[in-house]
Amino acid sequence: MDIVQAKREWEQLAQQLRVWQYEYYVKAAPSISDSEYDRVFDRLVALEHDYPELSVEDSPSKRVGSDLDSSFPEVSHSIAVLSLDKAYSDDAVLQWIDRCEQKGTRELSFVIEEKIDGISIVLYYEKGILKRAVTRGNGFVGNDVTANIKTIGSVPLSLPEEIDIAVRGEIYLERVDFDRLNKNSELPYANPRNLAAGTIRRNKSSEVAKVPLKIFVYEGFWSKSEEQPTHHVQILTELIRLGFRVNPSFAIFANTAIKAKELCGNIVTGSTITGSFTDLADYIHHATTNRKHLEYDIDGLVIKVGELAMREQLGYTGHHPRWAIAFKFEAPEALTTIQAIDVQVGRTGRITPVARVESVPIGGSVVSNITLHNQDYIDMLELSLQDVVAISKRGDVIPAVERVVEKNSSGNKTWNMPAHCPVCRTALITKGAHTFCPNTGCPDQVLGRIIFFVGRDQMDIAGLGPETVKYLVDNQCIKDIADLYTFDPDQLIGKAGFGEKKVALIKQGLAESRQKPFKYVLVSLGIPEFGKKAVDLLISSGISSIDKLLAIVDAGDSERLLAIKGFGQKTVDSLFEYLSDPVMRKRIEQLREAQLQFEQGKETAGPAQSHVFSGQTWCVTGSFEHFSPRSLALEEIEKRGGRTTGSVTGKTTHLLAGSGAGSKLDQALKLGITVVGEEDFISLLD
Repeated sequence: MDIVQAKREWEQLAQQLRVWQYEYYVKAAPSISDSEYDRVFDRLVALEHDYPELSVEDSPSKRVGSDLDSSFPEVSHSIAVLSLDKAYSDDAVLQWIDRCEQKGTRELSFVIEEKIDGISIVLYYEKGILKRAVTRGNGFVGNDVTANIKTIGSVPLSLPEEIDIAVRGEIYLERVDFDRLNKNSELPYANPRNLAAGTIRRNKSSEVAKVPLKIFVYEGFWSKSEEQPTHHVQILTELIRLGFRVNPSFAIFANTAIKAKELCGNIVTGSTITGSFTDLADYIHHATTNRKHLEYDIDGLVIKVGELAMREQLGYTGHHPRWAIAFKFEAPEALTTIQAIDVQVGRTGRITPVARVESVPIGGSVVSNITLHNQDYIDMLELSLQDVVAISKRGDVIPAVERVVEKNSSGNKTWNMPAHCPVCRTALITKGAHTFCPNTGCPDQVLGRIIFFVGRDQMDIAGLGPETVKYLVDNQCIKDIADLYTFDPDQLIGKAGFGEKKVALIKQGLAESRQKPFKYVLVSLGIPEFGKKAVDLLISSGISSIDKLLAIVDAGDSERLLAIKGFGQKTVDSLFEYLSDPVMRKRIEQLREAQLQFEQGKETAGPAQSHVFSGQTWCVTGSFEHFSPRSLALEEIEKRGGRTTGSVTGKTTHLLAGSGAGSKLDQALKLGITVVGEEDFISLLD
């Protein structure tokens, strides 16, 4: 393609994007999906990459509109909030210092500060009053979170002077506070940074006030050039004088230790270190080894040219200042790029965004897909397409995006959920932190419900794996769970993959499922917040049939269920919502007609086995010869009075460990928990 063709295509794309932006951002009435917008936008960016002369000032790629919750409107930064270049060794830092000195016209000094692993924020003061607190965003536009930031005690609401100033800082949570808050959290956060990020995006500032967030500030930008200090140490000194909280742990290095000491001046921080460039490597080593003793998390160090005049001379790239660099600590993480974000529709209608990333090895496997949970999680990370992100494996199993390391250079805004279901095009709704497709007939929901129902941990119907179920749904053999018991499996004989043995297996599996105890049937209905444990608690409380449960729901007697130890409000609300739904009621009646068990029979376990595990809490990990799936072992434990759990904690008394046991075994040994092998476990059962 030549430049003429490229320009013609660019003009068409640009005009279309301007119309869509007006519809979306001004009229709040988008006419196309987010995916269609992103496709056209990405094409325009690609053209500008190949033909830089097309990237004019008024290009749609330069414009970022407000697309976030109204409680956190987008605000343009009045200062550049750029990323930092990276170094991973002290040699790389020294080489960078050499380059700075070669380009400079005077002797340079360098200030090293801890890189707090927190949330970047810019505080804007007008006439000494805090007017706006804005997240970093994409470096040019961020979210206004002023009301929440005002709840942080270390953020001055007013200054002793009527000055206009922008102050950069990092909001964080100390480790001890994180451990206390996260201990009993329903959905624990992976680290203090993510909890801090989630907190400042809460809709109610009264909730934010309950979390002891703190801030360290590290840069100041005065509106009047004559008021701007000339050295970074002077900036820190002024910020302290104005009432800001500055991290006392920083260092100043110059050609000589005497020069560095002079630059330190009268700044009062308590622990400033000075030295010559020859001391710098030792300081980096000390900071790296000492970080585990800090009260807060740091993920590196930031090295800056001290002289502000030389900063201007060294200048900037489109991505980072040339006068600063980040020394990054090595961590058990991997870096990758967000290539796309798709959405999946679950069996309950919940919409889950999934990041498609450049494949990267981590923790012994290759990761290419990462669940992003919900819009709040994405907003917390301020995640956009083409961002470079740090990922980890939480619990050595589940891949997770920990933070954005480098913002995309394409101008991509924070990703947002589509307005409509990608499968059935129904308008999506929000419940709490999650987004849902309300159409229970959505094909993906139907498929998910049936796959869940027949699954090994539910009804365990032989011959009906996910692929077989998908075939039956796609070919209109079944349209809902109850259809499993009314369609004729013999019609499958002769179809690809369906021989007489396969069909006979399906028939046998369906017949056996009719004898499955009530508790399995109830779990298999797939009511959110209502799993195996909740069903056991329900039946133990005397609600041993579907009729008893439905009578409680019809009477609106939520107190009867809340009185069950272990039942919370979310579980009860979910039961009432789903069991009041006419579609669910019809499904239950159809399954009753199919002769499934809707009343719990009497237990027949003998006295010798009923209490052998009483008072014990077991966790099961690894693979077993006699207990495949592992749920069979869990059932044996529960039959004999024991409790089961999915993770090893201080309350776990026993771990049943099979072959391939990993981190759970390590944790059990560390905590002194009794570890039992398969043969010994069988002996205990006998």
